[in-house]
Amino acid sequence: MTSKWHEVPLRDLVGYISKGIAPSYADDETDTTIRVLNQKCNRNYQISYSESRLHDTAKKKVPAERYVKRDDILINSTGAGTAGRIAQIGAVPCDTTVDGHMIILRANEKVMQRYLGYALKAHQREVLQLDEGSTGQTELNRERLLDEIRICYPESFSEQEEIVLMLESIDHKTLINKKINDNLQQQAFALFDKLMIDADNDECTVSDYAYLNPKRVLAKNQIARSIDMSQLSTSGAFPLGWDIKPFNGGMRFANGDTLLARITPCLENGKTAFVDFLDKDEVAFGSTEYIVLAPRNGVPPEMLYCLARYPAFVDYAVKNMNGSSGRQRVSAETIGQFHLPKFVKQSLSAFREAVTPMFLKMRYNSLENMRLAELRDALLPKLMSGEIDVSDIQL
Repeated sequence: MTSKWHEVPLRDLVGYISKGIAPSYADDETDTTIRVLNQKCNRNYQISYSESRLHDTAKKKVPAERYVKRDDILINSTGAGTAGRIAQIGAVPCDTTVDGHMIILRANEKVMQRYLGYALKAHQREVLQLDEGSTGQTELNRERLLDEIRICYPESFSEQEEIVLMLESIDHKTLINKKINDNLQQQAFALFDKLMIDADNDECTVSDYAYLNPKRVLAKNQIARSIDMSQLSTSGAFPLGWDIKPFNGGMRFANGDTLLARITPCLENGKTAFVDFLDKDEVAFGSTEYIVLAPRNGVPPEMLYCLARYPAFVDYAVKNMNGSSGRQRVSAETIGQFHLPKFVKQSLSAFREAVTPMFLKMRYNSLENMRLAELRDALLPKLMSGEIDVSDIQL
């Protein structure tokens, strides 16, 4: 039997809310620094430390209450299209705060902190609509956030806990799949490193192994899968998602292709993808700022993805960018001139045999994570409104 439910403004459930600091960034890591999270760290309801920076506490002290705690809810407070993004931080591995473009929010005694985090995620679309200001300078209206976002919650903490555990079980499976994929990718990179070292020559270029921006056919206004630059991962092979819409221009690609961002800062940030998730003979499209690498001469397609994340190759691409500051690009022709060894067929065959199962497993895990995300997003508003009872759900 469920407990009594209430619907109240977010303000009634908040015990602490504060913007972050304007930090003095450290030149290097010392004993006086703490980690600072920023807007870029907040994506897909999760916090990543990869985009964080170091704050020099010797120059500017951080108040103790602005140190991030486990289960804190972090919300982007500024940024066109990003103001209002919600995430809940997990374990905090080191002293951490947020900069002035994020909000720290903590629950009061009426609700569990983890419950409030999921409840806010159920209102993500509404929160994103609370940004105000001119294009590029939008800011989340904090008073509207507290007054207009209404949260449903059961009185019983045990029922709150059951709902949280249900949603966390989905997120936990997603996290396991991601860790498996990260491990598999590192194994593939190690095999590529070995391939490079064992060859021990410098007789070929990328153009000998890849077609650069090969011709793919899509008619204008043809409905097709579209992958935007924002949907490319900075670390993994699989995109964060895609849309279905009419083709109106952009780079076209098919299974076996590798997508590489050619423009700053996307190239430096590692915006890359391996395309292995399309239907047979399907052609998709995306940004004009992609370079598409397609395998030629029997090269394993996975090798080109490993190459696109190879540190020496990325460094070469970044150093050979041209254009005005902030809009620099590297050309496909320049990418094609990067030197590679002449690999023997036996080495390429061994590489293919080893990495193909890894990429198949990564694709399976990534597709499962997309389905899990859809399930979570469908359950979230229904569980958080009391529309369905958690005891009625069987996963």
